[in-house]
Amino acid sequence: MTAKAGVAGGGWSGSAGFFDYNNDGHLDLFVTRYMEWDADHNKICGGSWKTYCPPGEFPGTTCLLYRNRGDGTFEDVSERSGIAAKRGRALGVAFADYDDDGFTDTFVSNDGMQAYLYHNNGDGTFEERALGSGTALSMDGKAFSGMGTVFQDYDNDGRPDIIVTVLPRQLYSVFHNDGGGVFTYESLETGLGSLTPGSSGWGVGLEDFDNDGRKDLFVAQSHVLDNVHDIDSSLEYKMLPLLAMNHKGHFEFADSGVSTPLAGRGAAFGDINNDGWMDVVLTTLGGAPILLLNRGGGNHWLSITLEGTRSNRDGFGARVRVNSQTRFATSTGGYSCSNDKRLHFGLGDSRTASIEVLWPSGARQTLKDVAADQFLKIREPEHS
Repeated sequence: MTAKAGVAGGGWSGSAGFFDYNNDGHLDLFVTRYMEWDADHNKICGGSWKTYCPPGEFPGTTCLLYRNRGDGTFEDVSERSGIAAKRGRALGVAFADYDDDGFTDTFVSNDGMQAYLYHNNGDGTFEERALGSGTALSMDGKAFSGMGTVFQDYDNDGRPDIIVTVLPRQLYSVFHNDGGGVFTYESLETGLGSLTPGSSGWGVGLEDFDNDGRKDLFVAQSHVLDNVHDIDSSLEYKMLPLLAMNHKGHFEFADSGVSTPLAGRGAAFGDINNDGWMDVVLTTLGGAPILLLNRGGGNHWLSITLEGTRSNRDGFGARVRVNSQTRFATSTGGYSCSNDKRLHFGLGDSRTASIEVLWPSGARQTLKDVAADQFLKIREPEHS
């Protein structure tokens, strides 16, 4: 259906995701593209040690935005929307309404250059605001090798934060949303900086793995060069995944359950066996996917499926608050993966939950005293 649907954009794509950028009830498609490259113009770098060339050796390119016409076809609006005004070396993409204006914004992680934060102007166009918002560069003003990214609220203040995985000698970037369209770089303050100086991360997710009401961090890890140990004996190609548990906004190392280093790339998150505990599917280079089943525990949980009526059918872009925590409805995030679209909330020792849903249409819905430990479907009111 690719050509018939009008989305055969071509090029070296990295990640993709569906979101409703114009709030018309139809899911649109965003595709990141890495660089202009083909086999006829390949280069080999590294001298005596043959390596992949750094991304700066090749021209950057534009991302793609396809508007859903609502009839099974899409229109390429990359130019008209302003997305194509910026060339980059994009790998990861994630969506959230970071300034609470009712329109979903887009964060793009670029490799070896500043990241892009596309602010949704609400009129079908986007303005790139990463530098002014504080999300373009690291704490010391340097570009980083942005790989995977997640755009969710890690500290339960109701605002979506940004985490980006990078290469060794850099720190996984944590951009805390301070409100007012401004972010603060907090990799060191959150403890993630001390966990990742030698790490190379790809797929990433913020999920509550112990159901205590705080989102934990999981990262698929591996260096990009399979001969990196020969070049630098302090680095390894294959790595263990990173599991970092969230203790009131501070991340601390935990056992991921993987004991053998691997060449991890993608990480997809969802409750595979419907037991109320979030699981992980890892993709590996040169190997089969790995399923990590969560062993569970004693805390309570709630899993929510949204059904839009005036908003898009999946409710993507909705802001859902359960007790003291917030999630932004999306299946996009990480690196080259798509996640379970159900919204998972750990409830700790609470047996009931209060729920508030702010739909993309602007409708606000509240449910009180909802029983824990269930899969709940919430349908958007058809009339305000």
